[in-house]
Amino acid sequence: MITKIVSALLQALVVVAISPLQIGTIRATKALLEGRRGGRLFQPWREIVKLLRKETLRYRNGSTLVAMGSVAVLASSLTLALVIPSVTFASAIPPDLFVIVSILTVNAVAQGLIGLANGTSFGGMGSSRHVTLLALAEPTLLIAIYALSIEVRTSNLASIIQIRASNPSQIVSPVGILVVASLVIAVLSETGRLPVDNPTTHLELTMIHEAMTLESSGHDLAFQELASWIKLTVLTSLLANLLLPWSIASTLSPAMIPAALFLIAKVAIIGATLGVAEVFLAKVRLFRVPELLAGSLAIAFIAVIISGVTAK
Repeated sequence: MITKIVSALLQALVVVAISPLQIGTIRATKALLEGRRGGRLFQPWREIVKLLRKETLRYRNGSTLVAMGSVAVLASSLTLALVIPSVTFASAIPPDLFVIVSILTVNAVAQGLIGLANGTSFGGMGSSRHVTLLALAEPTLLIAIYALSIEVRTSNLASIIQIRASNPSQIVSPVGILVVASLVIAVLSETGRLPVDNPTTHLELTMIHEAMTLESSGHDLAFQELASWIKLTVLTSLLANLLLPWSIASTLSPAMIPAALFLIAKVAIIGATLGVAEVFLAKVRLFRVPELLAGSLAIAFIAVIISGVTAK
């Protein structure tokens, strides 16, 4: 048990350390393609340190849920880093599918409460949009990974990845392709990236995630930003591990070192890919986003049906 706790803590430490690196890679890639100089790769870490040093300002009549929600958002993201296998399969908390989706729901609800607790029109607008997308993105994540669990007859995410590593034909199977397609859309929605949301916009009528954090400052904003970066790193690395499930250590051992290096390489490649995509993608109109997510949910349902038929 102690070994699993240490393994999970080391994995979370690696994820937290490299999550700003992924954001830095996205920004640097976009700046390069747009002909700008841009910031350095580790600039996001400097931003977090700067925010932690600043005074935290809150509305006099605002709710204490802002402070509590910021802590809850960061805690849930850290829990995801502990549970979802990215460096090692050894974890004190079993990475069960339903546990992971529950943690994601806590994270999303806490973020929505922050926007409402500030008592501003933009915060409430962002929270309303956020919860609307949540109602479609969370079921997509659940059903898509459930389609994979039917084939292997377990809802343990570590077991699913290990079985895919031992049976590569599942990766290129119709179910595997459909699941990855639906997960890509759901993850982009969960993490507030294009074409669902634009994390760099300051246009009030199009903001979702930024509208909820607009009135936050100091360590409240630092917690929220770091939490969103950790969630992006964890979910994108999960996608990478479903596609390339051969670079995760089984236990607490020296094999975790190359596994961590592989994770850094995956994060850098995914960050560069997201950066390129966001340069050439336009944000989908807000009223068309539910249609996009409904399409990903339909794809996940089709994957469940195919998986159920082939598993018999």
